[in-house]
Amino acid sequence: MDRSPATATSVAQWGKFLSRAESQRLDPDKFASFAPMMHSKYPLPRPLIADLLLRPTKSCQESLDPRVHQYLQALLKHKLVDTTSVLWALAKYSTTHTQARAGAADEPIREHGPNKKRKQSQQLQQQQHKIARWRNSYGSDEVVFYRLGKTLSQGPGIKSTREALDVARMLAKWVVLFNDAAATFARDAFGAIHSLQADEEMDNSRGAFLIYLLSVFENPVVLATFSRPISKDIRKLLSDSLENLVPSIVQRHPDLAARLENLRIRTLAGSEAAADKKDTMVSEINSYMDNLIGLESLQLPEMPIVNSRAGLYIYFNAALIGRPLVDDSALFAYIHNRYQGDTQTSAVQIILASFDVLANAVFHNEGSKSGHLLKSFLVNKIPLVLGSLAASSTIYPFDSEFCITQALGQVDTNVFPTLSGMFDMQNNSSFQDSVRQDFCFACQLHGLLSQQAIETLLGDITYQSLPDEGRYVKDTLVQSCLEDPERISKLIGELDNMNGNVGAAAQAIIEVIGSLCLNRETMTLKHMCSQLASKPLSLDILLLFDKPYRIIHPLCELLDNWGGYDEDQGEYQPVYEEFGSILLLLLAFVYRYGLTPTDLGITSPDSFVGKLLGRPYLNRPLDELTEQEKSHMNGWINGLFHTEAGGLGDELMASCPPQDFYLLMPTLFHQIFLALSTGYLTEDMLKGGLEYLVDILLLPSLVPALLYLSNQLWADQPQGQAAIIRVLQLILRPNSISHEASAMLSSVLNIIAKPLEHSLRSYQRQDPKSQEVEPLLRALKENLPLSRRTGGTDHNELESWAGTHITPAAHAIPAGGAAPRSSSSSSASNNHNNNNNSNGNNNINNGGGPASTSGLMAAVRLTVTNLVQWASHPTLNGMPSSYTHRQILVALKMHGARHVLSVLLDELKTQTELGNAAVAYDVVTAILCAPDVYADSSAAAEATAVPDETTGAFPAPVQRRITLREALKSEAEDWRRVQRTEGPAMAEAVVRLHRRVEAQMAIVPEGTVAAMMQGGQQGQGQQQGDGGLDIGGGGGGAGGGGMRWDRRLRRRRRRRRGWTLIRLVVGMGRV
Repeated sequence: MDRSPATATSVAQWGKFLSRAESQRLDPDKFASFAPMMHSKYPLPRPLIADLLLRPTKSCQESLDPRVHQYLQALLKHKLVDTTSVLWALAKYSTTHTQARAGAADEPIREHGPNKKRKQSQQLQQQQHKIARWRNSYGSDEVVFYRLGKTLSQGPGIKSTREALDVARMLAKWVVLFNDAAATFARDAFGAIHSLQADEEMDNSRGAFLIYLLSVFENPVVLATFSRPISKDIRKLLSDSLENLVPSIVQRHPDLAARLENLRIRTLAGSEAAADKKDTMVSEINSYMDNLIGLESLQLPEMPIVNSRAGLYIYFNAALIGRPLVDDSALFAYIHNRYQGDTQTSAVQIILASFDVLANAVFHNEGSKSGHLLKSFLVNKIPLVLGSLAASSTIYPFDSEFCITQALGQVDTNVFPTLSGMFDMQNNSSFQDSVRQDFCFACQLHGLLSQQAIETLLGDITYQSLPDEGRYVKDTLVQSCLEDPERISKLIGELDNMNGNVGAAAQAIIEVIGSLCLNRETMTLKHMCSQLASKPLSLDILLLFDKPYRIIHPLCELLDNWGGYDEDQGEYQPVYEEFGSILLLLLAFVYRYGLTPTDLGITSPDSFVGKLLGRPYLNRPLDELTEQEKSHMNGWINGLFHTEAGGLGDELMASCPPQDFYLLMPTLFHQIFLALSTGYLTEDMLKGGLEYLVDILLLPSLVPALLYLSNQLWADQPQGQAAIIRVLQLILRPNSISHEASAMLSSVLNIIAKPLEHSLRSYQRQDPKSQEVEPLLRALKENLPLSRRTGGTDHNELESWAGTHITPAAHAIPAGGAAPRSSSSSSASNNHNNNNNSNGNNNINNGGGPASTSGLMAAVRLTVTNLVQWASHPTLNGMPSSYTHRQILVALKMHGARHVLSVLLDELKTQTELGNAAVAYDVVTAILCAPDVYADSSAAAEATAVPDETTGAFPAPVQRRITLREALKSEAEDWRRVQRTEGPAMAEAVVRLHRRVEAQMAIVPEGTVAAMMQGGQQGQGQQQGDGGLDIGGGGGGAGGGGMRWDRRLRRRRRRRRGWTLIRLVVGMGRV
């Protein structure tokens, strides 16, 4: 291998990284996030990484650390090592290797004279360069073989001929090793070298290896490779080595011995004869036809395209299930492609889907967690979208009152009552009773409805009216906020309103944040950030109207380039307060939505924000700190806990910039609980020091501190855990705290509540009799619902979906039949389908029945079934089919895109056979086109990547999982293979689905999307009268018919007329 200086440096850095991760018990999830960054900075070949991970160390030579197995799984998932390199490194340091060579090493030297001296010299040289191997690695070898087998069955598997041959060579090497080791044990059956226990351990390891070997030879790529002449040599090597192995295991493992013998005779020896007899002309014809008939040349039977009610329902659910992904350009492009420019149909379906998503949340009691966001989306965002559609409609007529009336006529009045029906409902929530009314008045505010139409739609005369301030104009709001900082506080409070003005308010707030950061008006920014950080639900509303990068990046730039210490500063406490409040808002965004430094556009290794987010759990040993950092650490310890030292003063803060202080927090708290657990820190000193930290000055620093303590609570010793619990008691339940500090402490707890609760629950399971945990959990109870919105699932949903079971009758419903609500053995009727280690086949199932009958994959299938049945007859049941995109996200995370795609294709084929093809294609297409919060993060990071200032090179793209759309494209491009192996019906389903997905995700000309977005912006920015709204002519701008049509005609004259050409171009891609 290459041993250049660069490689040597990379080897040293990787060795240091792996050693530190193992010694500090680094969390596997953190290891998985650090490893790709490590590889991008210090690249190494896969065998070297596997070698460094699996080799013995000076501190550990007995057997592999159990945590290394989890690290290995992370490296395999990120493809930093592969099966071949793992098998190679495992064999290199395995105890099996030592035993296999023991017999030869123990044989006496029989040569005489010069031959004897030369032999002795060779053995001495070999001993000097002897490889250090594990003393007893049989157990760890067994675990690795089982993990490799699991990766083969549930992961991407073996994908190429080259990989199949490399794995086969390493398997042959392992077979030879086990043969030699077994021979050594047999020769020493009555000796003292090898114990009976070692023999049993070796046999267990060998059994796990043989199970893995058999699973490899069930892989279709391996079987296809072994049918070709290129594998002749490796087949012979494996056949010969297995012939020697089978007799040694026949007594202990007769079943395995029989399967291996069958493998050796039929697959290894028989493949040679089959390869000689194979007609090469057939292979050449297939290859020629694959090249001749491309994907675009394939002709498929015509099938009607149906835009069902489930399509946008799935899309909006996915966009709002975690961090809001309501990107206007992507949304308008998707709507245009889906409805081919038919704006009236688009408007009706958009309104219906928004009500359906909110009804789904109400039905499943998610109102407290998601209701505010979903209702604001309906009332404050949708009228803006409708206004944009109205302004951009040039070919099709657009009557906003007609569209809204048509849509509301299909919304179930039992869920969202009219004005007269509100008094008849019992136990209705605020997310139900006023939705129609709020939506109608928001539409009137934007000129989409008249007052008379509202009374008709609500069924009674309403006393609600438009906002007194009229329709907001963003530019006016920005100007008023910059002139009067108190207006900012009022505007943030108005983000909770449901009156149609929130869009302009949110965009104004975002613009004000950028302006204040640019002008470094940190005092005003401090109050603004503190207020926003205390209202996590308001952060959701901001993201309905802009991307997180636009909001957070200015904050990152300000914090990274904080310039307060370059000037003659009078007091430093205000600097710490301003810095902490701004940082608190940034951390609220980052942890609530699971953002990473790459999501924020941070690429510089010197970025303070990047360092803080990259190592929130990392305690740095004192000997690794610089002299300046040690000085800062001593200063803060003395200032916090030694009252005679004078407490915290400007001198300490002047010497330590806030960036350095925040980066030291994990190390500082490690020293605190270490001193407390060893008795060097008294109770009174601890209380006095923590009183400083729960004050407004330093409160935001508790975020990295508490994240570190929550992580340590998992792995520390009982004495250290008790000290951590005591520290948490004083922080979470302080004896005295000011009102302002209490509000900020609540903001901090919102950020850390979820991981801290998990740690406390784990500690409680270790010590069930402990009475100290419950009060802490009660202190976090109100913060837990506000802690995270990442699109992840909870354990209750996971258990529900894991218990899903499908019977054949669940699929035997022809077109026109009633939709089944569920076929679950647990509560899967709520179809929030999500998790189970299902043993579904990774290949596309060609059978007529379900590929997965239980577990997570069965839950996914049941979800598709119910969506198809509801979309076929939406009027029969006012409630939409139960759906959450969390199910798809967790299925992708656990099983991978290819496995999930195979299940979707199999269900699509089943529904086609039942006569539901048109609707089923629309449902599955919507799932594949739906926004993915995890894929969106990677795409956003690539879109905001900045080239290096010195080299001009862009950073390496973020490694991510393959998406459903990419997996489908790969299958479609290989449709000839699918046709040969899975049948024409499956090949047709793959290609047809691929074409529909690509048609709906096609790039729309910039002018088209810009015209749609510009229409909405003109509607927002048009200033009319004192309050920004012309109330004449019916009160809403939609009342006077002549006035409404005159304005529409003027808009049409100003718009480009490119719809016809776009329809033709997009239509050519339709199936």
